[in-house]
Amino acid sequence: MDETPSFLRPFVLTPTARQAEREANLDWYVPDGAGPHPAVVLVHGGPLPPDLPSGPRDWPVFRGYGCLLADLNLLAITVEHRMGVVVGPQGPVTDCATAALDVASAVERVRADPRVDGGRIALWFFSGGGLLSTDWLRDRPSWLRAVALTYPILAPLPGWGVDPRFAPGAAIGAAGGPVPPLLLTRVGREREEIAGTVAAFLDAAGDAGARVEVIDVPGGQHGFDMLDHTDESRRAVEQAADWISQRLAP
Repeated sequence: MDETPSFLRPFVLTPTARQAEREANLDWYVPDGAGPHPAVVLVHGGPLPPDLPSGPRDWPVFRGYGCLLADLNLLAITVEHRMGVVVGPQGPVTDCATAALDVASAVERVRADPRVDGGRIALWFFSGGGLLSTDWLRDRPSWLRAVALTYPILAPLPGWGVDPRFAPGAAIGAAGGPVPPLLLTRVGREREEIAGTVAAFLDAAGDAGARVEVIDVPGGQHGFDMLDHTDESRRAVEQAADWISQRLAP
């Protein structure tokens, strides 16, 4: 029997089960009670191969995060973006530009929804989706209350062919308004090349005087929230969700 792919393994927590509302490329997890609610947009990683049996909105991990945040009275939205590999004149290219447009469009639609308090928005990026935090760290809209990064990739890896503008470390050092509160969940068993991008980002944030709160998961691997069913993993996920909830409080 084939081993279950990592992205189809169970989420490390068991929040209240909720049925998502599916609309175009968004899944909405709506909390109980009257709105408008603060909202969290969940941005999955990439680049993803074109032949996956299910998209990220159907993965247990993102269903889990959506339900967990709704339990905290936050409206959670998973956006399925098109961060894939395309073949350009110079060879394979990771298409962050299209994915960034997908995320920006999703955020605009979320903020316009009457169920959402458009002045209280958080963005939560995972894995390769960390590159898509660049524009938000550079532009810093006043309604963006928090940015969370979980086992992120914060600079293009070798061979990815990414447009050089997708550089979160450079964005955080750009001139502009205050950097939104930042949370980074870092795993101890990270691949060396990914850990290097995280270290460089933290150095850039320090140079810019931007504070980044860090949750360390020493025994965790990339994807710990579906691969490592330990108390350490569960605490890290709960701590991150609580941190976001606090930043979105009135």
